[in-house]
Amino acid sequence: MDIKSNHTVPVLTDPAPLSKSRLGVHSNLFSYSPPGAAFSPSLLLTIPRKKTGVLDDVRSSSWLDAMKASSPPHRKINCINNDSPTYDVDFAYRTWMAKHPSALKSFEQITNMAKGKRIALFLDYDGTLSPIVDNPDFAFMSDAMRAAVKKVAKYFPTAIISGRSRDKVFKFVGLTELYYAGSHGMEIMSPVEQSILEDHPNCFRSSDKQGKDVNLFQPAREFLPMIEEVYKSLIENTKEIEGVRVEDNKFCVSVHYRNVEEKSWDTVAQRVEDILKDYPRLRLTHGRKVLEVRPVINWDKGKAVVFLLESLGLSGCDDVLPIYVGDDRTDEDAFKVLRERNCGHGILVSSVPKETNAFYSLRDPSEVMEFLKSLVIWKKSSAL
Repeated sequence: MDIKSNHTVPVLTDPAPLSKSRLGVHSNLFSYSPPGAAFSPSLLLTIPRKKTGVLDDVRSSSWLDAMKASSPPHRKINCINNDSPTYDVDFAYRTWMAKHPSALKSFEQITNMAKGKRIALFLDYDGTLSPIVDNPDFAFMSDAMRAAVKKVAKYFPTAIISGRSRDKVFKFVGLTELYYAGSHGMEIMSPVEQSILEDHPNCFRSSDKQGKDVNLFQPAREFLPMIEEVYKSLIENTKEIEGVRVEDNKFCVSVHYRNVEEKSWDTVAQRVEDILKDYPRLRLTHGRKVLEVRPVINWDKGKAVVFLLESLGLSGCDDVLPIYVGDDRTDEDAFKVLRERNCGHGILVSSVPKETNAFYSLRDPSEVMEFLKSLVIWKKSSAL
């Protein structure tokens, strides 16, 4: 397939339900092919891509609207008793919370539903375990948060699912007892002693930086050379835009515009699209102040959750309660899976009202840490 000349986009259909294998799923269930193999025609749906110079998923104006929407709205200023202006107390947020109640205030309700069930915990990283910062390289989690995650992982199988590369998020977290899913689940790592590998072209055993054996699952391995090529092109084509930062997340490329003046956002989006128009097997999505280039495969954080549940032998069990905590648009795929399957709880971390498939909410990482600590206390007391 000549990716530089074919301007049709392969869109892959939903795979069949995951089988009950453990970190080894039959290859015909996934919308990708192993290196060197052709995509199955039955899994492809071709949509023409016009050479119009505008964004292909959504037109330029819509992308600009989406980029602006990813920035939390400013609080409205009200005047009270004709006095000096005072910040509003977030009436809209309180109204929103009536539909998405606090997971802390609803903790008893959550644990009542968890009685007699095994909890599986899934956590986003940026904005969930660490604060959102201007420079992604400095999104460090606190020692207190790390301790809370370590304790909760002692009682519940726990996974970090992040848009960052697996290596980066592991470096930030530094806990070997967790499962790690980087690049929105396109690279999943688990401790060898906690899972069994089957013969699968995208599952293999490797070693981490400490030399410890780990299992890796990479449904998009064939895209690595393409992603590296696009990463270099994006670096070159955005270097003149002040504030842009291009991050290599292995199976996806993140173009951060958090520090770019809003008047230049359309330029950022257009530069990215100018490159992507020559790569029909890559697509453009967005998160909080970031545009992300990803492979066109039917894989996201929701699919990663399902896969991890399968790998743990917890899928399709009535006595399992998955809980997913995240703050970003990309976490909605996981929230949607739990809601549609009616099998767990999605918890959105946000201090402003947002459209979401999550049922519960937490304001910020400090409340996330309190929630994790509460889970540990509840588990200890229920074991007595």
